[in-house]
Amino acid sequence: MAITPQEQPIATATFAGPSPGARQRPRRPRSSRGIMWLVAGVSVFLLWTVLYPNLFVVLDSFRGEAGGTLEHYRRFFDSRSEMEAVWNSVWLSLASVVCAGLIGVPLAFLFARGDFPGRRVLSGLVSLPVLLPPLVGVIAFLFLYGETGFFTRSVQLLLGLDEAPWRLNGAGAVLLVHAYTMYVYFYLFTTAALSRLDVSHTEAAAALGASRGTVLRRVTLPLLMPAIGGAALLVFMTSMGSFSAPYVFGGGFRVLSTQIFSSKLNGDIGIAAVETIVLAAVSILFLAMLQRYEARREYTGAGKGLGRLQYGERPSKRRRVAFSVLAWLIVIVLLLPHATVLLVSFVPAGTWTTELFPPVYSVDSYRKIFSEAQQLTPILNSLRMATIATVMNVVLAFAAAYILARKRAPGRGLINVLVILPWALPGTVLAMALASTFSVNQPYIGRFVLIGTGAILPLAYFIRNIPLVTRAALTSFRQLDPALEEAAASLGARWLTTARRITLPLVLPGIAAGALLAFVTALGEFVASILLYTHRTRPISIEILAQLRAFDFGAAAAYAVLLIILMAVAFVFGQRAVGEGRGGI
Repeated sequence: MAITPQEQPIATATFAGPSPGARQRPRRPRSSRGIMWLVAGVSVFLLWTVLYPNLFVVLDSFRGEAGGTLEHYRRFFDSRSEMEAVWNSVWLSLASVVCAGLIGVPLAFLFARGDFPGRRVLSGLVSLPVLLPPLVGVIAFLFLYGETGFFTRSVQLLLGLDEAPWRLNGAGAVLLVHAYTMYVYFYLFTTAALSRLDVSHTEAAAALGASRGTVLRRVTLPLLMPAIGGAALLVFMTSMGSFSAPYVFGGGFRVLSTQIFSSKLNGDIGIAAVETIVLAAVSILFLAMLQRYEARREYTGAGKGLGRLQYGERPSKRRRVAFSVLAWLIVIVLLLPHATVLLVSFVPAGTWTTELFPPVYSVDSYRKIFSEAQQLTPILNSLRMATIATVMNVVLAFAAAYILARKRAPGRGLINVLVILPWALPGTVLAMALASTFSVNQPYIGRFVLIGTGAILPLAYFIRNIPLVTRAALTSFRQLDPALEEAAASLGARWLTTARRITLPLVLPGIAAGALLAFVTALGEFVASILLYTHRTRPISIEILAQLRAFDFGAAAAYAVLLIILMAVAFVFGQRAVGEGRGGI
C-alpha cells in the first residue's frame, strides 16, 4: 500500500514589485528584536501560568511539618485504597475506550457509508452529545436510568417488581456514562477519517477479488487506525481526569480524581499533591502516545476527494428502509438523556415523588431564574468568565502559533511543550496547582492571592483551553502560504502591520473555530470549578450541583437546559462567523 505525505498548497499570491527606477535598499530580517521580545514574553507567560503552579504541587508533595520529607509518598504507596484508586482509574479508562469505541466506530461506518433515507440529518443528530456538558450528562442519566428514573420505573412497573431492578451505582454506572458521553470522539474522528479515505485503495482490493470482510480488515481499518488510535487516547485521557460521573455514581468506587478532591477537603494537602502528581504522570505518558499517533496520521490515508465508497450495487429499498429504522432507533436512544433533562426542567420542586411521570408541569423554574438576580448570577458568571478566558486564549494562541509556524527563534521548543502540556493535566490537577500557588501573596516570586477572587476561574479556564485554541491557530498558520507575508515585508510593511493587515485576517477563521470550542468548554467547566469557586463566583455547573443537593430537580434541569442552549447558540453563531469550509469545526 502506497503511503504518501499530504500535498503542500501551491502558492498563488502575486504582488506588484518595486518600480525599475526605485532605489534598492539592502534588507535585513525586520523586527528581529520585536520577535525576540515576543518569544520572551510568550515563554515567560506560559512558564508562569502552565509550569510554575505545578512546581508548587511537587513541593507540597515533599513538604512536611518539620521540612522536606518522603512521608507522603510512603503513605501513598503503602495505602491499599490509594493503589486501588490508581488501578481503578487505569482499568476504568481502558474499559471506557473499548466501550466508547464499540459504539462510535460502527456508528461512523453506518452514517458515513450507509445509503438510506435521512442519513444526513441523523448523522448530525448523533453528534449532539458533544453539546452535553459532563455534569449535565450525569444528571440526565440520573433522571433516566437512576433508581427512580423514568426508564427504571417503567421496567419495574412492567415486570411488577417491588423495588427497582437495578441501582445506578459503582463502576458499571460510571462506565455506562463514560461510554455514552465519550463515544462522540470515536464517531467524529472515524467519520472524518472515512471522508478523507482514498476509495481507490478499497476499489483496488475489491477488484483483486477480496471480500467485503477482507477489504474492511486488511485495507480500511489499517488506514483508519491513526484516527481511531487518536480517539482512543483522547478518551483515555478524558476518562482519567473524569470527575462528574465517579463523584455522583461512584459510591465506594475510588478513582484518583475524586481521591484528590476528598484529600483536599480533609486538609491532607501532602497526599493530595502526591495523588495529583501520579494522575498527571499517567496522563502525560498517554499524551506522548497521542503525539506519536498524530505524527503517523499525517502520512496515511491521503484522500483525493472521490466521494463515498460504494460496495457493489445499491441496496434494495427494503434494506434501505430497515437501515433507516435502525438509525432512527439508535438516535432516539442516544437523545433520550437530552429529552429527559428538558422534561424534568418543567417539574416544580416537591411535586414529583412516587409517580412514574411528573404529575405537574410549569415554567416556574425558568421564571425563577430570570426574575431573581440571585438565580441569574451563575449564568452571568459563566458567560463573563468564559468570555474573559477565551479572549486571553485568542491573544496567546495567535502569538504562540505565529512563533511556532513562522520563526526559528530560541525558545520555540519550550513554547511548543508548554502549549500542549495543559492537555495532559486533568482539571483536578490544574485546580490543585492553582490553589497551591495563588493562595499566598509573594509578588517578588510571582505569587498573588487569587483564591477567592473573580480572577481564579477565568485563569483556570484559560489554562485548560490553551492547547485547543493554539492548535487551531497553528493549523491555520500552516495552511497559510508564507509568500503572502514575505510579499508584504518586501514592500516595506513592518512586522506589526503585516500581522495586523495580512496574517490575522487570513488565520482568523481557524482561531475563531478554536475559540468557539474553548468558549463552550469553559461554559460547562465543572472539574476545576468545584475546587476553586466561591459563592460569589459560582458558575452554572456548580449551581446545577447545588440545586441537585437541594432536591430541586426542576431547577437543576432548567439550568442544564439553559447551558445546552447557550452552547448550541454559540456553535451556530460561531459556525456562521467562521464560515463553512474556512476553518469550521
